[in-house]
Amino acid sequence: MNSSGEQLTTEQTADLLNILKIRFEQNMQRHKAMQWLKIQHKLKTSLAEMWSLHAMEKIGGEPDVVLHDHITDQYIFMDCSIESPAGRRSLCYDQKALDSLKANKPENTVLDLASVMGVELLTEHDYYELQAIDSIDMKTSSWLFTPDDIRKKGGALFADKRYGRVFVYHNGAESYYASRGFRALLRV
Repeated sequence: MNSSGEQLTTEQTADLLNILKIRFEQNMQRHKAMQWLKIQHKLKTSLAEMWSLHAMEKIGGEPDVVLHDHITDQYIFMDCSIESPAGRRSLCYDQKALDSLKANKPENTVLDLASVMGVELLTEHDYYELQAIDSIDMKTSSWLFTPDDIRKKGGALFADKRYGRVFVYHNGAESYYASRGFRALLRV
């Protein structure tokens, strides 16, 4: 169930758990020393988070568990698609940026869509963590959570990987490109 009260059907839940289990087993380099049964148990008791994972999956994120926070006992899922999720591209950063555009506005904003999905944007630190596990965004780029001091000046951060290195850049928050999306993080 998400904030609007929607929840997955029993069949959708079973299908999603199966997809996540297969992805988990096929990508053990992402979560060494983690056990699927513990994660599955936590997922089965987390209806809002299951809805958010379903949203991540539905629009191309290929979520997978990449970290376990031993202090909070939370499993951290991130979008692990090789390129920025196709269903989340061509978005400007936030509502303020969208409002500043006079014509040819994108359909949505990164922050609004993340909010509807019930997920967080990757921070710069999260992005480096994910890049240490898998090489991603070698043809696309992903918006990152932008600190207030940068956003107040009109900018927003994004990142990609080129020439074997991760690059973090800035752009006007109102910009949007067919090759730039965003990656989500979810704590379960």
